[in-house]
Amino acid sequence: MRPDVRDPRVALLALATLSLAATFFAPKVMIRRPSFDFLAIVDITGSMNVRDYVVSGRPVSRLDAVKAALRAMLAELPCPSHVALGVFTERRPFLLFEPIDVCADFTPLQASIEALDWRMAWEGDSRISAGFFRAIDMARELKSDLLFFSDGQEAPPLPARGAPTFEGRAGEVRGLVVGVGGYELSPIPKFDDRGREVGFLGADDVPHESRFGLPPEGAERREGYNARNAPFGASAAIGVEHLSSVKEDYLRSLAEKTGLSYAHLSDGKRLWKDYAAVASVRPREAALDLRPFFGVAAALLTFMAVAATFFAQAFIRARRTAPSYRFPQPRRSK
Repeated sequence: MRPDVRDPRVALLALATLSLAATFFAPKVMIRRPSFDFLAIVDITGSMNVRDYVVSGRPVSRLDAVKAALRAMLAELPCPSHVALGVFTERRPFLLFEPIDVCADFTPLQASIEALDWRMAWEGDSRISAGFFRAIDMARELKSDLLFFSDGQEAPPLPARGAPTFEGRAGEVRGLVVGVGGYELSPIPKFDDRGREVGFLGADDVPHESRFGLPPEGAERREGYNARNAPFGASAAIGVEHLSSVKEDYLRSLAEKTGLSYAHLSDGKRLWKDYAAVASVRPREAALDLRPFFGVAAALLTFMAVAATFFAQAFIRARRTAPSYRFPQPRRSK
């Protein structure tokens, strides 16, 4: 039985077949769309092991919170954005890889972020300002924005003269200083030589004062003070450096000096919004894959044809089952 070409259902199925066939030819068109390039530098020093974030109802470390936010942020980036990744410890950042395409290399990029670990650190000190200034130089060389993740805790503490001077040009690199951690002091996990957690740092495990450079004001009133032999006094300083919280004021001051913006880490979507508000937009040519559109069109057209068949059959059944009425004929007069 030949199909009736005038039947709209035939036309719908024909169009659905053409749309489905088009998906096998992988049609693509080139369009110009906005994209972003950034270098993510993640602090992996000891205080980033503090567990003051909660994910899925359980406490996680600051480092794990950064990793989760970065992975979620990747899914928000438009193609063809590029991301570079590095880690920071002691006084300098280390570049793990240069910017790669987020969409083409999404899986290895996700795996690289997941593999970040505090055991990658080559030294235990944490000179935030020195590492941050070098990260800016690195981002400038890569022609990328910068996302610098840190809780801002210097170890050992800053000297009395304060943080070093930024010698670059403020605003030359755009991006975010991302403060990581809670606002309340929390204990810092302690690990043995094999990387096993053995408790928390105590007051005697960390220096509470930097004794480089000139002593602070009032040092002459300390016990055992000697201008030549003991300018910081004879007793070790005791403070709360064995506890940790995000040093937001300090991180904000670093951001202001360098022309970057500051944001506190909460989750990936919030991080993406904060970054997008200050990012450098880089329009690029990108291939738009049309296969999903043709696939959706084929599914819709098939559904419309099936629905039309269903309603047509229902209408025919309704007509067949409807009672027929015969009106009485008028009598003819004799």
